[in-house]
Amino acid sequence: MGSARTRVWVASRGVVLDAPGLNAPDVRPGHHPVGHGTIADVPETARRLDRMLGPHMPRRARPLVVVTTRVMQGPVYREQARAVVEVLRPRAVLTLSTARAAALAAHADLARPLLVADVGAHSSEVVLLVDGAVVDARSTALGTDGPVGTVPSEELGNAVAAMVRAMLRQDRTAVTAAALNRGVLLAGGGGLRPDLVPLLADGLQAPVVAVRAPHTAAVRGAARVLYAAQRHPSARACFRTGPVRPRRTARQVAPAPPPSGTAGSEGYPAAPPAPLRRGAAGGSSSGCGS
Repeated sequence: MGSARTRVWVASRGVVLDAPGLNAPDVRPGHHPVGHGTIADVPETARRLDRMLGPHMPRRARPLVVVTTRVMQGPVYREQARAVVEVLRPRAVLTLSTARAAALAAHADLARPLLVADVGAHSSEVVLLVDGAVVDARSTALGTDGPVGTVPSEELGNAVAAMVRAMLRQDRTAVTAAALNRGVLLAGGGGLRPDLVPLLADGLQAPVVAVRAPHTAAVRGAARVLYAAQRHPSARACFRTGPVRPRRTARQVAPAPPPSGTAGSEGYPAAPPAPLRRGAAGGSSSGCGS
């Protein structure tokens, strides 16, 4: 559920929705329920998602839903996203960091430190993954689309490079440097700009590789997690068919409460997909207890 595009992947069917984001004008022109890393209007976002995705969902389906979120969006956003997808009456909801999803889409070896730069429409984020877990992250309110037009690639490259350098300065270990020597994985819509890769590589003096189809990397990585979750023994027990609840309508959704490819195709050594582990970075379940 990005600011610019909304993409949905369904098991056995692939991508069923790749459309302008939930901010597309409809009955409330000028109203933008999603943007700049926030969900400003949970009920309205749920209504729009239900309207866009409803025709692609079986009437009595109770899906397992995987939602990708930015690390720096924090727990409030994750709870808002969970509230939005409740309109699909899921059996359970898993949240996955966009950076980890991009790494999975690239078949990157997560046993080694990895830097992922996700350049979106309204914001950008750099995440350091170690053993697949998030250990550091930076974000900036700068993306490909600015308030008065597109943002120059040079400006985007400088912003991403500045975040990486900030990580290097504050890391008292050699992990960030090791990840930088390995290279930066570029994802998000900004990865479609052919000049951003050389600009960023020149600014960091390090290799930069754009994941294949960077604008869809998050949803493809989420698909891999979905497959793993469906095959995991605990998932089979947790998602055993039970009574079908009535389909929830969007107006029943309340705002979230306050916080209390091919192997090596992206230039990284391929790693075999691992089964989903409880407590893995970026993932949490709301349907099976803790």
